[in-house]
Amino acid sequence: MLNNLPHIEQKMAGTIITYESIYEKLRKEKYEPELQKLPESFFKEVIDYLKEKQAIGETQKSQQSMFPSEAAKTEKQIENVKKILKELYERRESKIIQLALYSSRTKTPIDTSSLLPEELSMYKDLLNKFNFYRSGVLKNLLELNLPVVDKHKDIKTQDQEKTKLVCFLNSVPKFMGEDLNIYGPFIEQDVASLPPRVASLLIKKKRAQEIKQS
Repeated sequence: MLNNLPHIEQKMAGTIITYESIYEKLRKEKYEPELQKLPESFFKEVIDYLKEKQAIGETQKSQQSMFPSEAAKTEKQIENVKKILKELYERRESKIIQLALYSSRTKTPIDTSSLLPEELSMYKDLLNKFNFYRSGVLKNLLELNLPVVDKHKDIKTQDQEKTKLVCFLNSVPKFMGEDLNIYGPFIEQDVASLPPRVASLLIKKKRAQEIKQS
């Protein structure tokens, strides 16, 4: 009876999205301690999958005489996928919090290659907040001072330094600076305003030269 219905598989970036493959992502996230690598297009692929599922569900509803129970099955599967996505997000969220906390406590840069772009933004925001409060509270306590926390001060400007303007002499692939921010990629003759330490390293390696600003 279902032979006339398109099989729900979303193929993108060399991967096939099915109910089973989404569940497998959750299963790995549950049983592996490390944050699992997801395709960068994972969110888009799942959204496309669910939209196609919804479209088929609407078709099934309009043809109840032909598919009396299929519409309910499709609706239930969509609901289950959303539950899986919620649990997958929350498990990854917990791991990202722990990564940011560990990096803040140890001052150790971590490998962020398993984070999706949106998750990397979350990680950086969390790290900034943890650093802000460790500096304002713990550091002061250890120095026998009362905690100082200015909630109205922009956390991201705490450690901001005056930037250097550089011109690239060679192509440079995307890289992570000491501040855990991602820079690049750059091509020859690109001009960029970078933190002093990042700029100085590139200048030292003769990959860029400073542009003096008047």
